[in-house]
Amino acid sequence: MLIALIARDKPGALETRLANREAHLAYAADSGVTLKFGGPFIDADGNMCGSLLVMEVADMAEAEDFAANDPYARAGLFQSVELIEWKQTVG
Repeated sequence: MLIALIARDKPGALETRLANREAHLAYAADSGVTLKFGGPFIDADGNMCGSLLVMEVADMAEAEDFAANDPYARAGLFQSVELIEWKQTVG
């Protein structure tokens, strides 16, 4: 199943994001979860302010585990995280 992870950073948390970015990218590459695509949201000032990932997982529990163990989540970066089943129809 495909799951979209939509996360919004806490206000003023850019330094937390930057401090944990390398660990986050390594986790994404090595977690064993298939990431179809992903990247940061960008605010009006051109700064990263959240994340969008689409992952292929066996079930929602696997997506929840991935999200909970992301270094960004462990660092307290996110104000909110949504995990939503998604169906690709274009692209």
